[in-house]
Parts: sequence; C-alpha cells; structure tokens
Amino acid sequence: MILAVLDDLLFASKIKTTAGRIGVAVTFARSADAALSEMRKAAPSLVILDLNNARANPLGLVGSMKQDPALSSVPTVGYVSHVQTEVIDAARRAGVGEVLARSAFTERLADILSRQP
Repeated sequence: MILAVLDDLLFASKIKTTAGRIGVAVTFARSADAALSEMRKAAPSLVILDLNNARANPLGLVGSMKQDPALSSVPTVGYVSHVQTEVIDAARRAGVGEVLARSAFTERLADILSRQP
C-alpha cells in the first residue's frame, strides 16, 4: 500500500488515475494525524508527500516517522515547486528520501508508483 499525504485535488486525481491505470493501491490522508493512523494500521511501501501541505506538516510527519522504529525505514517521496529551494533543502535535512519538482513528480509518477512492491 502506498500512502499519499496531500489535500490538493488536482494531484490526488493524478495519483488516483495513474495508480488505477497500473493497478497499484493508494490510500490518501489529508493530515499528519490521519497519515500516522493509516501507517500504524499497516506500514506503507511508500509515502508521498506534498511538501506544501500546511495541514499535514510534512516535515514534522517525516520526523515522527523517523522516530518510530516501525516506520523509520519507509521510503518517502516529496514534491514541491522547483523555485522553493528553502523547502527542498529543509525536506532533505528532515530525511525525505526523494525530493522532486512538481513537474518531475508528475512526469515520473507511473515509475514512482510501480517501483514499489
């Protein structure tokens, strides 16, 4: 199961459509609490983060994941506008495994979703 933590309807639609096309299950969470609740039910194979999602506090969420032994090794991919270099740097420091510009995330979405077990 892949967990996408976002509240942007456009990106949620892109992820749902691509996941359906390639037969991958994706669960969505709109807040950090909802995301952690989903992760504690079953550790996901990947967590996708909208790094601009203020409601979910994605960097705080990654910090919580890193502190939980059951979640610390879950791969993460975050996306953000390519001009937000401070957010990109902060995400890398926080431990987000892969940080992509929104356009690169969209272009590579099928590959990102399909490389998971």
